[in-house]
Amino acid sequence: MNDFRIPLGSWAKAFVEFITENLSFIFDFVRAIFSGAYDVVDLVLAAPPFWVIIIVAVVLGMMIRGWKFAVGTLVGLLVIVGVDQWENAMDSLALILVASVLAIVFSIPLGILAAKSDLASKIIRPILDFMQTMPAFVYLIPALILFRVGVVPGIVATIIFAMAPGVRLTELGIRSVDREVVEAGEAFGASPTRILRQIQLPLAMPTIMAGVNQVIMLSLSMVVIAGMVGAGGLGQQVVAALNRIDVSLGFEAGLAVVILAIFLDRITAALGTGHTPIGQLLAGRKRRRQASVAAASAISEADADMKTPQFAGV
Repeated sequence: MNDFRIPLGSWAKAFVEFITENLSFIFDFVRAIFSGAYDVVDLVLAAPPFWVIIIVAVVLGMMIRGWKFAVGTLVGLLVIVGVDQWENAMDSLALILVASVLAIVFSIPLGILAAKSDLASKIIRPILDFMQTMPAFVYLIPALILFRVGVVPGIVATIIFAMAPGVRLTELGIRSVDREVVEAGEAFGASPTRILRQIQLPLAMPTIMAGVNQVIMLSLSMVVIAGMVGAGGLGQQVVAALNRIDVSLGFEAGLAVVILAIFLDRITAALGTGHTPIGQLLAGRKRRRQASVAAASAISEADADMKTPQFAGV
């Protein structure tokens, strides 16, 4: 047996102890912000009668996916009410929404940075690989130490686990924009910020929305794990069913998670296409920008052709 051993675990423990002792005020502040955001969203979802939230969800489904999806939403949410998991489902939905929004807020700027800078991309990619491949349970250990038991460790672990596809697909979408279109904007004196805002982001929007969809799906996959650190909601019900080997409770809570997952997946997937009013609006803007850039490029080429004989005769 080899006596040589690299004390990576001891180093990680020492690092966590150091930041706990010296930076505890930062983590207390972050805990207060995340906990407050969760409480507000949970109050909005859980305080009204269940039928109010169902009506809002059905109307949203009708606007985005049509009447068939609206009927499916109605049936699915009534099933959650029927198995007495409505309050737990709203608690989990609040956690998912808070964690997903924060993950998107962090991931899209990082994806833009990675798309704009090769050096940043080379630094960010290994970090994303580490975040995505590390078992999600491992994130809970430092999260518990830094943020204590409750919903905040679940939110933090969910953000870390879910933000990787948002960064990757944002970078992919921006890098996939036709270089000639960007050069045409540069030729007409557009600033890098304007090119990003009016050319690259609109053209990359379907890919970015696919990343947003994946962020939400990964956040949903963390619901059960978050329940193990006192986050409550459906995850706590699944953990309780596992501890008691309660098939009935486990199936009901798991079914509620599936219904929420289908609803959120179909909504976010539809927003990235042209099959919704919002998607059609984005697609229309994209086509107008493509047409204007193409026209500008054609004018530039025509001017170059007109000037070429004059220079040739000099």
